[in-house]
Amino acid sequence: MTCRIPLAPLAVLIALALPVAAPAGPVDNIVRLDMLPGWRAEDGTQMAGFRITLAPGWKTYWRAPGEAGIPPQVSWSGSENVDAAAFHWPVPEIFHIGGFETYGYSDQVVLPVEIAPARTGAPMRIAGQLEIGVCQDVCVPVMLDFAVDLPTGARRDPTLSLALADRAQTPAEAGLGPARCAVSPSADGLSLTATLPATASARAVVIETGDPALWAAPVEMRREGGSIVASTRISHVARAPVALDRSALTLTMIGGGEAVEFKGCAPA
Repeated sequence: MTCRIPLAPLAVLIALALPVAAPAGPVDNIVRLDMLPGWRAEDGTQMAGFRITLAPGWKTYWRAPGEAGIPPQVSWSGSENVDAAAFHWPVPEIFHIGGFETYGYSDQVVLPVEIAPARTGAPMRIAGQLEIGVCQDVCVPVMLDFAVDLPTGARRDPTLSLALADRAQTPAEAGLGPARCAVSPSADGLSLTATLPATASARAVVIETGDPALWAAPVEMRREGGSIVASTRISHVARAPVALDRSALTLTMIGGGEAVEFKGCAPA
């Protein structure tokens, strides 16, 4: 997914410089953060990236971790001349840990980040602290500090370019039609049933509401002919009434190293 959001604590890491390891404190033997060189576009935005390398058997999480897990969070406390960021998430893997289905990355992942300056042409600095969850038999929260002055060169980093290409397809790119959703009241909020055109590789469907106050239960998925039917319950984290914006929904089919991302869901 590509999304543009204001500078604030976010479910993602951002950091960039010449390749150099960020300090990982007592978890040096579990996870390593390396900054990757990026490039400055003609419009003044910066394509940056980071590389997380994990010890064998350890995993970290996607933006939507699934039934259990810790999504990435970042504090931007020391950043300068940064207005917004657009995140380009690589296709996640599907894991089954302790009876839970989760989504994330093993071995190594590169996450590209597009950064918009508050003042075009002025120097840009990224500084703050990343929190990620890393899991093997147990999960460990990891805090990583980062601070870097972003480069201004236009030369592209091939590693970062490859990571940009490893993204979910749109339905149009995959040759698929739109998603359709039926919504009905439930005891604790709403029941949502989505019907998506199937791909052969799909093994899971992740539903994101676009509203941090709304929680979607783990999705139940089944195949019906040439479609995938995904059902979930949506409730308010404060037990308030649920107001669902269909256009804000993101539904992602994942499997076989591929993903298709549906933005919005038409009425069934």
